[in-house]
Amino acid sequence: MNLTVIDHPLTRHYLTVLRDKNTPPPLFREAAKGLTYTLVLEATKRIPLEEFEVETPMETTTGYRVSKVVAVPVLRAGLGMLNAVLETIPNVKVGFAGVARDEATALPQEYYSKLPDLSDATVLICEPMLATGGSLSWAVDKVKSSGATNVTALCVVTAPPGVKKMYEDHPDVHIVTASHDRELNENYYIVPGLGDMGDRLFGTL
Repeated sequence: MNLTVIDHPLTRHYLTVLRDKNTPPPLFREAAKGLTYTLVLEATKRIPLEEFEVETPMETTTGYRVSKVVAVPVLRAGLGMLNAVLETIPNVKVGFAGVARDEATALPQEYYSKLPDLSDATVLICEPMLATGGSLSWAVDKVKSSGATNVTALCVVTAPPGVKKMYEDHPDVHIVTASHDRELNENYYIVPGLGDMGDRLFGTL
């Protein structure tokens, strides 16, 4: 498994806005979107392209277009990353993976799943917080069962236990993140982290 931590000034800026406990939901949503742009650019560096002829005003030349891409946000926090993906990647399709975390065990509890055919697709799973790894591993299981073989996870913040679980369960999945944080606390939250991403996105604190 490849873990890529983005080292870019804009990524650091937006991550700091997200970490700040005083950031209100509207600004938090904008920062999440801005940060996701930087993750998408890194995640799509090796995306397959289709080659075709295009007419410029001067002559015929070789053009390129992005092959099949499907974004799969893990509900609900992954929705905070979706618009940046939709605005950056042309003709992207969207699937949804709904999972809640059992607060006592931190285990994923599925409540919704809707995926297109993912064979021959580049799949980008939007899972902002990779803490224990249970939700992301579950989401990868889901997309693989729908035919996915090329999967990348976009994460705002990761922690060692989650990365370890992904290495054990899905070593073929590439993870792109803004920060690999220190640890999980006793409640399975990432430290220093940024709190509950879903609550902060939607103002349900």
